[in-house]
Amino acid sequence: MPIFDSHFHQPEHPGLTEHIRRLLSGGKITATRLPLTPEIQLYLLNQDYPQHNLTREQTQALMNDPPFWSFCWSSGQVLARWVLDRKELVRGRRVLDFGTGSGIVSVAAALSGARKVLACDIDPVALEAVKANAELNRVQIEVSKDFESLSAKGFDVILAADVLYDVDIFPFVKKFPELASEVILADSRVRDLTLEPYRKVGQGVAVTCPDLQEPEEFRHVSIYRTSRKAKAPLTS
Repeated sequence: MPIFDSHFHQPEHPGLTEHIRRLLSGGKITATRLPLTPEIQLYLLNQDYPQHNLTREQTQALMNDPPFWSFCWSSGQVLARWVLDRKELVRGRRVLDFGTGSGIVSVAAALSGARKVLACDIDPVALEAVKANAELNRVQIEVSKDFESLSAKGFDVILAADVLYDVDIFPFVKKFPELASEVILADSRVRDLTLEPYRKVGQGVAVTCPDLQEPEEFRHVSIYRTSRKAKAPLTS
């Protein structure tokens, strides 16, 4: 499966490129169209970044502070496709994208008619990337690193991709069904989530962009959902 259209060229994002070059001297951030979600473009790390010529210091810097926002991971792509194909799940509703990363799921929700989209991530550069990607796709997305303050405002739907690998996130995952009438998770590391009240409802396949040459198993994404009778969508 192709994961990058080398014939499609879009301008580089100077601010985000400046961020990535603190870690990768040869890296740059350019607009990329994703084959699984051709409706969406994202500012991502260039496909030909010098991954095989990294110094020990660069490798250590990447391990200590990985720029998750500069990649579009398989789970995010699959969840974005899921939302785009089921717009009724978010249309007219207040949506939280937890651990947003590049913001692909937020963009998909906004394009699908969500009343308001809130993107949450603890990485301030990720939030900067989400703002840039929102502008690139001509949608409105509100960003925040404070999950607790967002929870106080309330939301109808929670979406989250690639968060189950971190055991520290599970307390949040357990709490999600109390906070929203609809919760949808996507993950390529956890094949069969055994956590009530979540149920596996689908699956998909995607390749991280740019391609990290991950094992084939990490291209297969499971989708989990919990749903209760929805109240009227929040209006603010």
